[in-house]
Amino acid sequence: MLGPNGSGKSTLLSLLLGLLKPSEGEIEVLGADPSKDYEKIREKIGALLQNVDLQIIAPRVWDDVSFSPRNYGYKEEETARLVEDILKKLEIEHLKDKVPHYLSGGEKTKVGLAGALVIKPELLILDEPFEHIDPACRTELIKLLNRVNKENGTAIILSTHNMNTVPLIADTVYLIAEGGNIAGKGTPKEIFSQVETLSRCHIEPPILGELFSALKKQGVELDISLTVDEAACTIASAMVLSKNKTGLG
Repeated sequence: MLGPNGSGKSTLLSLLLGLLKPSEGEIEVLGADPSKDYEKIREKIGALLQNVDLQIIAPRVWDDVSFSPRNYGYKEEETARLVEDILKKLEIEHLKDKVPHYLSGGEKTKVGLAGALVIKPELLILDEPFEHIDPACRTELIKLLNRVNKENGTAIILSTHNMNTVPLIADTVYLIAEGGNIAGKGTPKEIFSQVETLSRCHIEPPILGELFSALKKQGVELDISLTVDEAACTIASAMVLSKNKTGLG
């Protein structure tokens, strides 16, 4: 979900998690109304809040990550296996005995995500997950989320302000305008091709999207590319085609 501040992205995520009750209309998540029957679906949903400090509540990382399976009545051996598995996947085994609040922003994000993923939920809800982490950690996190989606079949709903990450992780993009109205829906390529709609929603497209839009204004018609590798292939193919045409002439 993309949208300017105040458009309602975090509010919508809170509604999906049953933290807020809708004043009108209905919400259904995994067959249940989360504001009324969250107990029925809580084991199927993992969440990472925008302010992860509000989510990390235990004295040690291991205690925090193991909270859900222990709270849901998992046996001690199964809990230990699940925690060790997710800590290893996120490469934070060395943090298991650390005090969470003394960790870096990136480490806290990984701990919060470990707690959200520990029991392999069907749905993962993320509110600005890339906000407080450095570029290297962001790249690692994107790879992890894509792997979780592929290997576990976990559906992911996330909001973000980081436009350049969207093509690397999203299948479908919802563009939310001020007031909470949906201004657009489509693939990243379809959404970032709608320059006027993005402008009305006060959203700047990824830098590559701007590049291909500028090229179009200069009369260079190329399909928009939103990753460096894709852009390199598109431009290289166009150059080869141009040379071939020149040679034929």
